[in-house]
Amino acid sequence: MRILVCPPKYFGVDYVINPWMEGQIGRVDRPLAQAQWQTLIESFSAHATIVEIEPEDGCPDMCFTANAGLAAFDRVVPARFRMPERAGEEEPFTHWFTHNGFDVITIPGHDPFEGEGDALFQPGAPLLWAGYGVRTALETHSILGQVFGAEVVSLRLVDPRFYHLDTCFAPLPNGRVMYYPAAFDERSQRAIERRIPAADRIAVEDADAMGFACNVMRLGDKLFLNQASNELKSRLAKWDLETLVCPVSEYLKAGGGIKCLSMILDQMDYAEITPPPPSAIRATEVELKGHLLDTGGLNRALDVVTEAGCSFRMTSLSLAERKDQESRAQVHVVAPSKERLEGVLAALMAVGAHPLEREAPATLTAVTQRGVAPDNFYSTTIYPTEVHLDEGWCSVHKQRMDAVIVVEPGPNPYARCTLFRDLEIGDDVVCGIGGIRVHYSENTSIGEFSFMNASVSSERRVEASVKAIAWEMRRIRDRGGRIVVVAGPVVVHTGGSRHLTSLIEGGFVQALLTGNALPVHDIELDLFGTSLGVDLSRGKPVHEGHRNHLMAINRIRAVGGIREAVQAGIVQGGIMHACVEHDVPFVLAGSIRDDGPLPDTLMDLEAAQAAYAQAIEGADVILMLSSMLHAIGTGNMTPAGVHLICVDISPAVVTKLADRGSLESTGIVTDVGLFLNLLADACRDSAA
Repeated sequence: MRILVCPPKYFGVDYVINPWMEGQIGRVDRPLAQAQWQTLIESFSAHATIVEIEPEDGCPDMCFTANAGLAAFDRVVPARFRMPERAGEEEPFTHWFTHNGFDVITIPGHDPFEGEGDALFQPGAPLLWAGYGVRTALETHSILGQVFGAEVVSLRLVDPRFYHLDTCFAPLPNGRVMYYPAAFDERSQRAIERRIPAADRIAVEDADAMGFACNVMRLGDKLFLNQASNELKSRLAKWDLETLVCPVSEYLKAGGGIKCLSMILDQMDYAEITPPPPSAIRATEVELKGHLLDTGGLNRALDVVTEAGCSFRMTSLSLAERKDQESRAQVHVVAPSKERLEGVLAALMAVGAHPLEREAPATLTAVTQRGVAPDNFYSTTIYPTEVHLDEGWCSVHKQRMDAVIVVEPGPNPYARCTLFRDLEIGDDVVCGIGGIRVHYSENTSIGEFSFMNASVSSERRVEASVKAIAWEMRRIRDRGGRIVVVAGPVVVHTGGSRHLTSLIEGGFVQALLTGNALPVHDIELDLFGTSLGVDLSRGKPVHEGHRNHLMAINRIRAVGGIREAVQAGIVQGGIMHACVEHDVPFVLAGSIRDDGPLPDTLMDLEAAQAAYAQAIEGADVILMLSSMLHAIGTGNMTPAGVHLICVDISPAVVTKLADRGSLESTGIVTDVGLFLNLLADACRDSAA
């Protein structure tokens, strides 16, 4: 087997085109990177023939040769990079392929394709796993099957950290795979599960995935990878595969691992499918017109495409010159299958898009069973609809959603919305979306109908969000960034004090913004084991407990402040103790309802606002925990580009934060104590 590599002579992080590069510009240790690469190549050379391409100055990512193209049987489809920062690699790679005996087959058009990064052969089988959604365009997959005589399974990537398929998916011999399910949408996960039995697939854990354990170069029965837990090694050993860990930490700073650094030139032999299997991928053009920017209509339509697991390309966009004029857009929509395309077109029509290839008459199918619609029936929306019949366009009467359209034949055809239960044998029902036209109203703010389509919902799971937040916080901490926490006393009342304390001690908090109440109850908990007189371990009030918070305030006032109380050994644990011990600055903004207050509390409103503003300078993330007053106040003074994460049991609080207009806001509706428990555990797991 031949492997194409490129010496990292010019390697470095000179720009940011994936999340791993954030905060890493200029931070690569070049001598260490060279040493890691050399060790890896020497390890490869014992099992394969190494072929080198000369690096190009100005192409710092050229060492990631997996993205150069996809090769098999001396045929190669060269890369066309989505990011302009890597476009300079295309010509030297294509030149090398041409002058080294490969039949170079270029993908028509301008769609991006990033080589083996997004296309991986199942060893010994005419099966190609192909990724899309971040870098490679879905439409390129149809060409790959034709070129290599293989079936193509398209998998949609949804986590920008796993921007290439080879970062989260590894085909292995004997029809087996190793992959990270969370990197894919649900449809793609099901596609993998349907094709690969449970006994033949390994779903790696978070820690291994983040260490690029799936970014594997397989040479015979040897797997070269950057990281592998003992459990993963053991599972692979049962498949007679030996794991060889070769650290490439410097390349992870650019979002690359071992497979990224190597391109397979000779695939394991397989029997090509002749003739090549037809591609299931389908595409069409849709048009939108109206006040697309003012009403958010364009964004709404593009979201429909993305959420359906499809992709799009804007083919034309004509913006209105005046407010009273309409804008027009034509969008090329690509879907993994005909059924998916039909579904996304139906959803697009519900938000005002019109297919450009739908002038043929609608398809009518007769009902054969009373109260049962034919397969592929068209499901109506609330918006006015027309049906294209032989006589022309016909308005649908009795418009309503979640019904079918029945056409009454005759010289003057009549179309009406009908419920399933009212269908009679012989009724002609409109099927598919051909010959359908929907008139979407721009004056509504509802948009596409779906359950849980609000920006905030308490029904959504928080575990996935917590994992992503923990990953982001760890990276910010490791690069010396700033995480600011805005917290209310509910943190203490819900049992979250020890978890927030853990985050402070772990270096995940660089500033704490709050009021008088949180430190009072935190110190009360440390001194008396209660919060507002309630024993949190039993959830019951204690005798005379209503005095405890006042006694706590009094003791702090007696020594002059929180720092003095910690230094004197009066306060020996909790959130405020951790802040003092770990030099985490805190700002306490007072209010008219405060008891005491504590000596540290700023009762001058202007001074408190100024201190808050100073504390959030340079913040990368602001984590807002159940404090509507302080959270909204902080949000109003936060510049764009700072990720705001608001956690509250009340959807109204989270919505108010989102309403400030920040595109970087994340809202999580849940119990803040539960959230902090999950977050502290996730941060510990990430750190491990």
